[in-house]
Amino acid sequence: MWAVGDLAIVLGAAYFDQPPTANGAFTRGSVIFVAMLVSCLDAFGELATQLSSRSILQKQTSYSLYRPSAVALGNTLADLPFSAVRLFLYDVIVYFMAHLYRNGGGFWTFHLFNYLAFIAMQGFFRSFGLLCSNYDAAFRLSSFFIPNLILYTGYMIPVNEMKRWLFWIYYLDPMQYAWAGLMENEFGRLSFTCDGTYVVPRNGPGVDKYPDGLGPNQVCTLFGSSSGTDIVPGRDYIFSGFDLSIDDVWRRNFLVLLGWILFFQVTQIIIMDYFPAKAEGSTFRIFAKETAELKKLNEALRERQLHKAEALQSEKVAELETKRERDISQFADRRTFTWEHLDYHVPVPGGTRQLLTDVFGYVKPGTLTALMGASGAGKTTCLDVLAQRKNIGVISGDILVDGRPLGSDFARGTAYAEQMDVHEGTATIREAMRFSAYLRQPAEISKAEKDAYVEEMIELLELQDLADAIVDSLGVEARKRLTIGVELASKPELLLFLDEPTSGLDAQSAWNLVRFLRKLADQGQAILCTIHQPSSLLFESFDRLLLLERGGHTVYFGDIGEDSGVLRGYLARHGALCPSDVNPAEYMLDAIGAGISPRVGDRDWKDVWRDSSEFQAVLADINSIKQRALARPNQEDAKNQTYATNFLTQLAVVTNRNFVALWRSPDYVFTRLFVHLFISLFVSLPFLQLGNSQRDLQYRTFSIFWVTVLPAVLMNQVEPKFIENRRIFIRESSSRIYSPEVFAIAQLLGELPYSTLCAIVYWVLMVYPQGFGKGATGTNGTGFQLLAILFIEMFSVTLGQLIAALTPSVQVSILFNPFMMVMLTTFCGVTIPYPNLAHFWKSWLYQLDPFTRLMSTMLSTELHGLTIRCKPEEFAVFDPPSGQTCQAWAGDFVTSFGGYLDNANDTQACRYCQYASGDEYFVPLNIRFEDRVRDVFIIFCFFVFNFIVTIIASRFLRYAKR
Repeated sequence: MWAVGDLAIVLGAAYFDQPPTANGAFTRGSVIFVAMLVSCLDAFGELATQLSSRSILQKQTSYSLYRPSAVALGNTLADLPFSAVRLFLYDVIVYFMAHLYRNGGGFWTFHLFNYLAFIAMQGFFRSFGLLCSNYDAAFRLSSFFIPNLILYTGYMIPVNEMKRWLFWIYYLDPMQYAWAGLMENEFGRLSFTCDGTYVVPRNGPGVDKYPDGLGPNQVCTLFGSSSGTDIVPGRDYIFSGFDLSIDDVWRRNFLVLLGWILFFQVTQIIIMDYFPAKAEGSTFRIFAKETAELKKLNEALRERQLHKAEALQSEKVAELETKRERDISQFADRRTFTWEHLDYHVPVPGGTRQLLTDVFGYVKPGTLTALMGASGAGKTTCLDVLAQRKNIGVISGDILVDGRPLGSDFARGTAYAEQMDVHEGTATIREAMRFSAYLRQPAEISKAEKDAYVEEMIELLELQDLADAIVDSLGVEARKRLTIGVELASKPELLLFLDEPTSGLDAQSAWNLVRFLRKLADQGQAILCTIHQPSSLLFESFDRLLLLERGGHTVYFGDIGEDSGVLRGYLARHGALCPSDVNPAEYMLDAIGAGISPRVGDRDWKDVWRDSSEFQAVLADINSIKQRALARPNQEDAKNQTYATNFLTQLAVVTNRNFVALWRSPDYVFTRLFVHLFISLFVSLPFLQLGNSQRDLQYRTFSIFWVTVLPAVLMNQVEPKFIENRRIFIRESSSRIYSPEVFAIAQLLGELPYSTLCAIVYWVLMVYPQGFGKGATGTNGTGFQLLAILFIEMFSVTLGQLIAALTPSVQVSILFNPFMMVMLTTFCGVTIPYPNLAHFWKSWLYQLDPFTRLMSTMLSTELHGLTIRCKPEEFAVFDPPSGQTCQAWAGDFVTSFGGYLDNANDTQACRYCQYASGDEYFVPLNIRFEDRVRDVFIIFCFFVFNFIVTIIASRFLRYAKR
């Protein structure tokens, strides 16, 4: 609602108080066209809505809850009151600020037609959303139609000027009927006074020979004017200029518009009932193409897998337990992680809340420690605090490594496998793990050693058969293993944190995963893992337990023991005897009151723990660990670096991943190329081989103005991709893999090749079919146009990335796009020519608008030195006073204002053409050919500015509160 109001205020302010004179006729038509176009394209959001709700629709209709078509009709009816209020607010602001005809009937007719146009286009976009399989396909299909819908509305190209083999599109365009009804409603109610620049000839600097008004030897150049009168009826203006008749408001335009609304509603019903699209979802694995290197590595993995098959089949849990007892002592020289008096407070409305209360514990190398508790007890919170992943709230207490405070390299020396498996979806398992190894292992380790270590991790996680599988095609269990593998690839020296690694897995998959963790611990890795209600078999795989109750209070910290004997003994001593046939992991939660059963015993279990000898033993263990560690020399790296690799290495690796990711995203890349190709092609078709007439000047302007559509297209593509990648970066940055600056720079570098290709495609299909380069600049000018398009392409990408970097989500970022595009396109001097812009806008917003520089650069390059020759119908015809030639009467006027007289020596029916060269057209628009190089590099400066702010925003704004 507020976004629509903002757009309305921008438009109303831009076209504020249109005068009822000839000078306001063009801009009055502009505000009507732009107001309708903005409201119609507001319905573009329906594409994403239809696609996002598809899975819900399929699930509910599969249960035969309702017919699919009922949703189509229900959506339309449910949206009517909300869209009516939203459009009413929009129309009121635009209509009265622009000073359109102030009459009750005029406003309500304006609102009705604008609202019907919105409903029709809403049905149009919903139909495509239902018909297409994904957003990219719907976006491509829409881009195929939208340029034609806009071009053939009748505003940019009047119907009588359209190519005969294309004008039929005019009659199939729903927006045309709405625009025609709006124009006929407005212009049929008023008349214009011809004055100012529309009077020919007229007085100019140093000339006062002509009447101040419209005399008998002058003519009004406004469409529909008649000799002998300075009043031009609006109905004559639109009939002469656009071939519109006010008699068609209701009998043609209104009825046809209703017909389009009904047609699109029926289309939705038919599509949903008879051609339902399936929700996206991969049911098969996709593998990357196997290179010679990958083939050799995979063969080695398979060979080792065969050799170990018998050993794996005979592996027993009891043997693991024995091995665990035997091997723990081997890791006594490794660093130990301890925490004491750990408290955590977070801000809440009205004060703070304590989530952790005086927690003690430690994790020794070679042990697997479980962190458990009821929902809301603070398991993940405790894990995040210990892993230094919290960025809000106040943490107090001591978190130490070998009795010493944590250094800046702590995050790099640990690994954190989050519950949500967030990965770059186009990478393979091997590539994802190599990426982690390259950037997280020390720089002095060679690439070959890192690659070899990744192969070991693939083997350890039993992912040999999936090493080259694309991440997005993996199942839940394989993604969980990959999450752990990515962290292990960093070779964490200190500790591996895992948050609910068995979440979403079945019993067998959960057992396999815990078995892998057990293997890691047996090899010396220290592991702290949150886990929710494991089976008794899984529970016994852990060495030690930290049990929390609500409020973050410790209930137990200590060994679990064989068959959970140590834990059972502790509970039994305090009145909670666990039956032999009950899972101790579930019973302990029930005993402390974390389940549905009442708490066992009279005392609070946190108080029992505080008074127990086990608690005192933990304190003694922590003190002993600290004393032994402090007695040894400090093993920390003297450099104490935040990142394992330097900036250039980070940039090279991350940029390479971005290149590969985009190459493997054909929908994303092809959609961009498709949109550029067809927008340029469809704009060029009605403007094929433009001539040098006065009207062709306007067509060249509109053709160049279409370049400003590219930012709108690119922003809608770039923002979701950037925010999706930022989600991955947030997870990776917590481990200090690479810096925010590297992330932002790599995002742009990955886009540049495709932006360059798209700019070339658009340029080729614009300049050659339309016959650009006929002015003084010639073919050099067409090359300069490519530079301008390339710079605006780069500006568009960085503007989308900038908005994405400044906003927390896609839903928020796309709200800024319509506002930004309306601002940029409205104040660049095209829809409102520079002389008609209010001084307030000229003084700052016009100057700050990058599209101003784009239009200045491209128009001056194309029109400089272009000879103009009016067609017969474009001449302003007037008679000179008796006895005077056309040159004698109008020569002073032509000298002052330019143009030329086609029959200078005649004594009647003087034919005056407003422009003799293209320069005379653009100079009054505040455009100079000499400024084109300056202006194109100002566009480049806008690109650089966007890029710098994106880097800063990526550094300080991550929208990831934990």
